[in-house]
Parts: sequence; C-alpha cells; structure tokens
Amino acid sequence: MKCKRCKATAVVSLPSHNTGFCPDCFKLFFSRQVERGIHEQKLFTHEDRILVALSGGKDSLALMLELSRQGYNVTGLHIDLAIPVSSPAARGVVERFCALHGLPLIVKEMANEGLAIPAVKERLTRPICSACGKIKRYYFNKTAIDEGFTVLATGHNLDDEVARLFSNTLRWDAAYLSDQGPGLDSEDGFTRKVKPLWRLTEFETANYAFLMGIEHHYAPCPYSKGASFTFYKTLWQQLEETMPGRKLDFYQGFLERGRPAFAHVEATTGMTLAPCETCGYPTSSGSTCGVCRIRDAVANPKD
Repeated sequence: MKCKRCKATAVVSLPSHNTGFCPDCFKLFFSRQVERGIHEQKLFTHEDRILVALSGGKDSLALMLELSRQGYNVTGLHIDLAIPVSSPAARGVVERFCALHGLPLIVKEMANEGLAIPAVKERLTRPICSACGKIKRYYFNKTAIDEGFTVLATGHNLDDEVARLFSNTLRWDAAYLSDQGPGLDSEDGFTRKVKPLWRLTEFETANYAFLMGIEHHYAPCPYSKGASFTFYKTLWQQLEETMPGRKLDFYQGFLERGRPAFAHVEATTGMTLAPCETCGYPTSSGSTCGVCRIRDAVANPKD
C-alpha cells in the first residue's frame, strides 16, 4: 500500500478512512484529527491552562505530547493509587516522560489521602473499579480547581467513548447519556472536562505512540479482571472490522441527535447537587460525597 499523501510506502493502514500513511504523514494525520476534534467541539483555546490526566498509558501520554507540540499550555496530573507493582511502574513512566519532554507534572498520592486502593478494596463490598474511578475523578476535579486550571483533559479515545456510550444505552441511563461527549462545561463546582482524542481509535493512538517513541505503561490493573467495559470494546472492534467507520458514525450521530434529547430530559427531571458537608465537593447522594464515605470506611473499619 502507498501513502495516500506522499505515495511513499505506507506503514499504517486505516480501513475506516479507506487509506494508509507513511510514518511522517500518519503523524500529521493524527495531529490534524486532534486539532479538528478540538475545533469542532470548541473544547479549549491557547488561552486556557490545561491539566492533563496522565495514567501512564499510551493514550494520555500521546495526548499530552501532541497538545504540547501544538503549543497548548499543559500540565500533567498523575494519581498514584498505591497498587503494589502496578502503581510504581505507571508513576515511573509518567515521571520519565515529563522529564524527557520538559513538561510540568503534579502527583497526588492516594496513600497520603487515606485512599490507597488496596485498603479501599478490603473495606468495600461493591466492585473496586467503580470506587477507583470515583476517587480518580474526584482528585482530577479537585486538583484542577485548587490549582487554577481552566480545563481538565483526559486521554479517552473513540473506542473508550463508544464502549461507554454502548454501556449507558444498554441501561438507558439518561443521566449519563445527557452529558456524555468530548466536552462538558464547568458548573456546580465541576471544572470543564474535555476528551481531545475523541475522533481517534485506540489503534491510531497506539501507532502514534509507537512512531513518536513514547514509553508507556501497558500492564493491566490487577483488579480489573472481568470488567464489562473491555468486553464492550471487543464487540465494537468486531463490528468495526466488518463495517469500517461505524464507530465514528455511531458516536457522531449520538452527539448530533441523541445527546441533545437526553440533555433536555435531564434538565427537567435530573437530580440537584449540593456541597458535601465534609469537603465541599458537589454531590447528589446526601450530605456526604462518595469519596468522603469511602475514606471514612477505610479509616474506621467496622468488623
């Protein structure tokens, strides 16, 4: 296959775009897809201070590098979950990446917050992935607000978004369907959240990371075995192989026609938020937010 742009030998084939690219032209394609995603959804401008959540995986690191290359004001945020073996490896990758590229980094250690994930897992009866996600989102938002950032960016790609949309649709979860998308405005104590990689698949991001020489953490979390999210991704990948381009069509169709309808319903029937009496974080679950309840359960075990 020849590169669509320069006719050199292609190294990346993209059936969803009916094309292929050589290394340099693929990097340009990736950059333009990020740029297009930012402008189409009006995610942010060069005037914003952007906090990028860095897990150590290929997607978040690729996002951080690409935004910095496009001249955006970016700072990384890594949440150290204190999971044996996994967390030190991920943190090391993030710290080396930021040092190599001269990018600022903030690290939040959950062990110091009384929320080390192994301890949380011991005290909760519900799936740990749900609690871990809640804790990370809490500190993403809290750090962005406390440190004066105007935007919080995450490395969610098209595969992530389609799998999440599919899961929410299976449950007809109107609350989540009403605000799922590449951008969510700041309100009620929440900072603006964006997903600039929404037009790019996991395969495309992986190729960018490889071609840019990005070292990344790839070992799965030891607590994530059996997660339904991975299963949904596999289903959609099988569909995409048969019908190239269907993922992006499905997601864009939802943004244009589905999300506005669910947002209208949620505006009239959704739950109201109030500050947590302990930390001030917005919550709809009573006087105390979910993270403060988790912290209390870890600190005060009831055997």
